Formats: sequence, structure tokens, C-alpha cells
Amino acid sequence: MIYLDNAATTFPKPESVYNAISDCMKNYCANPGRAGHKLSMRAAREIYDARENIAKLFNIDNPMNIIFTSNATDSLNLAIKGSVNENDHIITTSMEHNSVIRPIKALEAYGVENTVVNCDEHGFLNVKELEKAIKPNTKLIVTTHASNVCGTLVDIKKVGEIAKKHNILYLVDASQTAGVYNIDIKEMNIDMLAAPGHKCLFGPQGTGILYIKEGLNINILKEGGTGSKSEDLFQPNLVPDKYESGTHNTPGIAGLNAGVKFILEEGIDKIREHEEDLCQYMMDRLNEVPNVIIYGPNNVKEKAAVIALNLGNMDSGEVTFLLDSQYDIAVRSGIHCSPLAHMTLGTLEQGVVRFSLGYFNTKEEIDKVINALKEIVNNN
Repeated sequence: MIYLDNAATTFPKPESVYNAISDCMKNYCANPGRAGHKLSMRAAREIYDARENIAKLFNIDNPMNIIFTSNATDSLNLAIKGSVNENDHIITTSMEHNSVIRPIKALEAYGVENTVVNCDEHGFLNVKELEKAIKPNTKLIVTTHASNVCGTLVDIKKVGEIAKKHNILYLVDASQTAGVYNIDIKEMNIDMLAAPGHKCLFGPQGTGILYIKEGLNINILKEGGTGSKSEDLFQPNLVPDKYESGTHNTPGIAGLNAGVKFILEEGIDKIREHEEDLCQYMMDRLNEVPNVIIYGPNNVKEKAAVIALNLGNMDSGEVTFLLDSQYDIAVRSGIHCSPLAHMTLGTLEQGVVRFSLGYFNTKEEIDKVINALKEIVNNN
């Protein structure tokens, strides 16, 4: 199979990821931090090692400011709901995933206001329009780093500068970029950063991270066992323990750690350059496909390696079905959990066929995709 659905979950993973998960499950998968025996201590060391490697990736000084979660949605809910109160105001954009929009909309019932800043027809955010949306009670700005629908990049450094200038918290959804693009939380004035483990970080599903800036107190969403302060009936105020109730997904974190190590060893620039080169190659070859409509930027420097397209008026679901059933090519169609983004792009009714390229994809695979799209157009 040619797998081009990496924006949903990266597949395959580096072999080291599979080996790390298996090693944990077979050799030391005890409960981390809950006992003093060797297996528990080994599991706890693996988790701390993962924090340290993730900290290197984002220029984070204190690894304990990295919270492990179940996925980016879990991270975003904690960051959004934990940082605002009644009468506060949140600013976000029209290119966000539902994992940002839905928590924000849910907070309306609790007296939290929001403003959605509209992006242009290619998904670009005008940061001046975002700054105009700031109110005296604006507490939080939330933006994606790259659209999961068409890949359009947001200049998070400029947004971070605006947030810092107005003393507003800035949360970045790096679901499509963490592990491919250089993200420096200090240089970019990022207060919170959410990312899944199972996408560009090469980890398994069921893993996610949330960076919370040193000294920033976010309200917790759950309480429970932490392995620390067990004599206390109230949640400990220790970071990361206060945010990590319950047993960790140790095998998943071990796999995520291996994925991050792979990125650090390969070099993030090498990974990004490969994806950009592959994206440019596919964009160029798509000119050969009759009736193709491409959404988002044409410049690969302005987008992640995500290509959204339609073949004339063909139903996007039908195209993906044909690609899968007749050509063994895996892509995704529809609304991609991002209805506001599709409204922005003008594709809410038809949806799009999304090709999301990854580090292990090749130009030979792209050639087969182009030939398949040509045949689909000619046969319909």
C-alpha cells in the first residue's frame, strides 16, 4: 500500500519505535513512580528520558514542564479550559481543528467569550486582524501552526510577539508540525504547546504532550493517583504530577521517546527538506492531471506537506474510495474535523481529497499517485 494519510497518523514508524514499545512491554512495564523496585524505577527513568529528549526538540529548559497526555485533543482541552475563567476572552482562527474550536465553543456556556479571526481563501492568517480582535479581557490566543486540511503555515513567531506585547497567553497547536519544523518556545514566545505523539513525532497512538511555561498555573481537569504526596487528600501542586493523574502509558511513551530520538539523530532540517522536496514534486506533477483543483498555498515554503485537492466536481469520498480499492493508495477525504477551515477554503459541501506526505514516502510513490488520478479523471 502507498500510505499518504500521515496528517492523521504517521505510518510506518521507525523500527526503533516498535522495538522500544516491545522492549518496555516485555522487560520493564511496571507502574512508574509507584514503587521503589527495579522495574518501577526503570519505567520512571524511561519517562524522564522522554521528557528530556522532547525538551531538546523545543528548547525547553525544564523537562518537568512537559505533560504527557493521551493525544493532542487531550492536551488542547487541558490548555484551553485550564487557562481561562468566566468573563475571559479567547481569540482563535478559522483554520482550526475541532479539537480547538469545540472546547472554545463549549466554554461559552461558562461565560467565556471568543472571537474567530477569518483567514483568507488560501488559509493565511493576517496577524494585524488578529491583533485588532484583542479586547481588555482577552486571556488566551490559540492558533494552529499548520492547517491539517491544506497545510497553510501560521507565522507563530509573529503571533507570539503580539501575545507577549499585550500580556496574553499563547497556545500553539503543533499537531502537523512538531518534529518537522523548528519550534523554539523561547524565541517564539509560546506559553503552551500541544502536540500528538502519533504524527510527526513518530510515536504510537495514545500519546500526546503539552508544554506549560515555567510558573504558569493551569487549572487541572482531573484528580487522582500521582505516586507523590499520597498521604494528602488533595491533588499535589507538583509539576508535572498535578496534571498526570493515573498510570502513565509507559509503552507508548517509550515508543514516543524512540521517535523523538530518531528525529534528533536524523536532524529536523533533513526531515523537513525531504517533505518539502516531495511536496514540491507532487505539486509540479499535479499540473498533468486534468480538472484538478488545489487548495491552499502553491509555495511549499508556506505550507506543511499536506495537499488538498478535488477532481472537478467528483465527490471527494468517491475519489478516495477508488484510490483505495483500485490502486491501494490510502488518503483521506471529507471535512477532516475542520468545518471552519473548509468554510474558509470554500469546500464545506464537497470536502477535499487530502494527501499528507511523510518522511518515508518516495517520489516513485507520487508517480503512481499521479497516474492513478489521471486514470480516475479519464474514467469518470
